[in-house]
Amino acid sequence: MTALPTDFHFSQGSLQDYVDCRRRFELRYLLRLAWPAVETEPVLESERRMLAGQAFHHLVQQHLLGVPVERLTQMANGFSFAGQDLPRWWANYLSSALPSLGLERLPDPAVQLEVETTLSATLSGFRLLAKYDAILRQQSDSSVRFVIVDWKTSRNRPRRAWLAGRLQTRLYPCLLVAAGAFLNDQKPIDPDQVEMIYWFAEHPNDAERFAYTESQYNQDREYLSGLMAEIEHLGESEFFLTDQVERCEFCTYRSLCERGVSAGRLDQLPDELSAAGEAGFTLDFDQIAEVEF
Repeated sequence: MTALPTDFHFSQGSLQDYVDCRRRFELRYLLRLAWPAVETEPVLESERRMLAGQAFHHLVQQHLLGVPVERLTQMANGFSFAGQDLPRWWANYLSSALPSLGLERLPDPAVQLEVETTLSATLSGFRLLAKYDAILRQQSDSSVRFVIVDWKTSRNRPRRAWLAGRLQTRLYPCLLVAAGAFLNDQKPIDPDQVEMIYWFAEHPNDAERFAYTESQYNQDREYLSGLMAEIEHLGESEFFLTDQVERCEFCTYRSLCERGVSAGRLDQLPDELSAAGEAGFTLDFDQIAEVEF
């Protein structure tokens, strides 16, 4: 049986790693092995795009919290490391993102905004958590609607089928329904009230939307519970390497697993892996409230 660390918390990142490659999950989360290898080449360009993506998320966060657009635009144009990516993404956001979310102005009295919010809950004895870029609670005369928004700065737009299969698309709405009552005046959130939207900074007019349902919520709860239980009951010899060897080219553990030494090139990174690389995050787990469901 797998000996999970006592302070371990499942997230969409760790679960996705397990689904993609059991061995990577073991190395990263059980052995906590930091391996000195880069994921993509050229290193400087890869780091530049990563920093530009982080800066974009910060600008959006500050805008949603009320910082004036003029000040943020000046910042977007002033980051020399970001090249033209950040100013372009920021301009796309200002022109397209808010209208596509039903936000015509900020602040909007009909919309409650939660920015960079982390939710946590216990499911079947396992602790799950997720950090959300933004959650919108939209109030109308007769209904309340919750919109989960995830900002993506990947160069190319992933396919809908790929996004639908990602753990993020399954975990985020499920956890909001299970642990988000405090965002709804302490009333349970109905799955039919929830929608998840991926907004792409490079493709501002082509957001991907996923409506949620009671049936999907029940399926996701069962799937996530089964996945975590499976991990807990694996033996040490059952953390197999992935059969998709082409993905190892972009994994930091490739040389440890004897699946190559050189990192894959950034311009050859598959669209889906580019988008997947944006999902990592660091959390202070002790500051997160927990809900049982």
